[in-house]
Amino acid sequence: MPQIAQLSATYASQIFWVLLVFGFIFFVIGRGMVPKVMQTVEARDKQIADDLMAAEAARKAADAEEEAWRKRENENRARAQAIIASAKGEAAKASESRLVAVHARLDAHLAEAEARIAAARDGAMAEIETVASEAAGDIVARIAGVTVDEAATRAAVKDVLAHG
Repeated sequence: MPQIAQLSATYASQIFWVLLVFGFIFFVIGRGMVPKVMQTVEARDKQIADDLMAAEAARKAADAEEEAWRKRENENRARAQAIIASAKGEAAKASESRLVAVHARLDAHLAEAEARIAAARDGAMAEIETVASEAAGDIVARIAGVTVDEAATRAAVKDVLAHG
């Protein structure tokens, strides 16, 4: 069979060209392009790892800065509260001293008012005594027809008002 005899020559030629094409592909792509692609991938992986490390370091620095800020803020808040407490104390002392002064002034006004009231009461009592002694003298003069000394009527009215 002649077809079988040609088979080895045809396959030999095809195997040669397949080996030649695959060899060419192996050396051009496998030895030339793949290492460059792998270097790019490794460089990218290294860049990503470096970026992750830098991000982690930046996060730690930010955390430390935030902690320092919080500490400063708490100290500032404590100082502000101390200042407020001091100001409240000073204001309380100032208002207390003002209250003492006002209280003293009110006591002085109250004493003056009590003195005026006592003077008015004494004046009113004297006026009442005068009116009562005149009225008693007039009543005695009308009823009994006797004239009584003004000093005696005044002493009698004073005695009745003191006990009565």
